[in-house]
Amino acid sequence: MICKKCGSHVAKGERYCGNCGEGVGMSNTAYRVVQEVKKAVTGKDDCILKTFAAILAGGHILIEDVPGVGKTTLVMAFSKALSLETRRMQFTPDVMPADILGFNMYQKATGQFEYYPGAIMCNLFLADEINRTSPKTQSALLEVMEEGMVTVDGVSRKVPEPFVVMATQNPKGSAGTQLLPESQLDRFMICMSMGYPELSDEVAILKGKSGSEREEVRPVLSREQLLQVKEQVDAVQVSDMLYTYVATLSAKTREHAYIDLGLSPRGSIATIRMAKAWAYLQGRDYVLPEDVVSIFLDVAKHRIVLNTKARVAHVTAAGVLEEVLAQTKQPASYMKRDEYRG
Repeated sequence: MICKKCGSHVAKGERYCGNCGEGVGMSNTAYRVVQEVKKAVTGKDDCILKTFAAILAGGHILIEDVPGVGKTTLVMAFSKALSLETRRMQFTPDVMPADILGFNMYQKATGQFEYYPGAIMCNLFLADEINRTSPKTQSALLEVMEEGMVTVDGVSRKVPEPFVVMATQNPKGSAGTQLLPESQLDRFMICMSMGYPELSDEVAILKGKSGSEREEVRPVLSREQLLQVKEQVDAVQVSDMLYTYVATLSAKTREHAYIDLGLSPRGSIATIRMAKAWAYLQGRDYVLPEDVVSIFLDVAKHRIVLNTKARVAHVTAAGVLEEVLAQTKQPASYMKRDEYRG
């Protein structure tokens, strides 16, 4: 691969030119967003790209990991780089649905009820440690995440656009947590784990956090510009071959011997939308099978439910999905890529 900016050769699989640092395949705008977020988040390029892709695809993001690995930092960096009005709520057992959605209060002077917006009325809502609150409060997010509407006392109101929920949760079994229901998990486009940093990355983090000069994340896109980019992502072309490929993958998860609950049609739609955004970040206006493979585990692993046989065999959701990918024949993409332009 050749870098468009300086003409240097870039090794296969590399996303950045080693000579000039240009993002290979990315538009300049997308590259600048990624670079700004990298000022705050070190050594997690894949997480940054997938989070950005989910935002461009109009989806919500669930980040599951132990405390202290940078989940909240990642969210706040994107809120600054994309100029999004952001509200953060720490989910605890005493948080009520009205805290999120808002409430009506009677005004004696006017004799009418007045709506007081909740924390959800923003562009980016950060639900920190979402699995520490009650199921009643978790369910308050169902309508707004799917339909972009908030209903209080029978009156529905639209949330601002763009609208994204980015939630963090502690690993299953952590003190004070409870499992999210399947209906809640299905609303998240992707679920990913950041993991601990590599040794060299952790050294860089220590130097950056303890130094006197810190690079601040600066806005790259306005909200209006972000909506325009999302329209470009929507226009990315998907061939009939790939629609069939995604549908086949979903069907195989429903038939697998280790899976009780397979991928839903909502999950199939999320796969297509996420693949379009991933293709856009690679600099293409059409989706290839490799795009689907790159994002499939992040879209599907939180939506499937393994059965008892899988638990006895110590099989993970990621392992089962990798098997599904390996057993499903991909449409050929290395010979006739023009076929994917529609």
